[in-house]
Amino acid sequence: MACSPKTREVQLDEKWGFVAKKEDHCSAEEKAEGTVGENWDHTALDAEHRLLLALVPGKRTAANCRKIVTEVKARTGGRPDILLSSDEHPPYRTAIKKVYAQKPLIVQTSRGEQRGKLKPPLPEQLVYVTVRKEREKGRVVKVYQTLVFGTWMMLGILLRRSSVSKKINTAFVERHKGTDRHQNSRKVRKTYGFSKDWEVHNAASYFVGFSYNFCWKVRTLRIKKEDGCWQQRTPAMAAALTDHLWTLQEWLTYPAKAG
Repeated sequence: MACSPKTREVQLDEKWGFVAKKEDHCSAEEKAEGTVGENWDHTALDAEHRLLLALVPGKRTAANCRKIVTEVKARTGGRPDILLSSDEHPPYRTAIKKVYAQKPLIVQTSRGEQRGKLKPPLPEQLVYVTVRKEREKGRVVKVYQTLVFGTWMMLGILLRRSSVSKKINTAFVERHKGTDRHQNSRKVRKTYGFSKDWEVHNAASYFVGFSYNFCWKVRTLRIKKEDGCWQQRTPAMAAALTDHLWTLQEWLTYPAKAG
């Protein structure tokens, strides 16, 4: 099994949910405690492989946004040549700038002194874009696409390299929301099946989210073999993390490693 996926395009988003009661019904003490009310899945999806790259459940805070971006950088080996996209949630901009910021280059002068030489704040290959949708009567009437970090030239290079995206979008992470809600009844909207316990809710989120990578066949990832038959693939197979469809038993009994 490969150590890390060859991720080139990451889409970030947050998925709303709640535990025990909705936020408007929480008392001041319950809101301060932070174990009931809104629980957001901060999600990072590898768009090309439909791979759930990272998941951070919890309150919709700047700290959790920074945590998800930090996990993205770690799980992609710190590579800067990545196209990042999200909605216009402001903390992502700050998180990306801090997590991917380059350190000053130390140079030796002719007198033997060491001085810091300033480098660009972010790697030249890194591109971050945002998407904002304008709606009227529940329908999208206009989409605003903004280049936040990087250059238009680099954005064009990354889009031409992508096997799924021809323009700025967050379509794949938004589609993943529907898959996750379908698999995890705790998150289905307008239902009595919501979670009652914060830790159990988070545990279910991690289990469903990451077992999806190895145990769920995605129709759009299938490939045609030489004999003309279709080979079904999971996101982990598409990302070259494994070579077969895992059963839930294999997933549950695979030795865990401390992260």
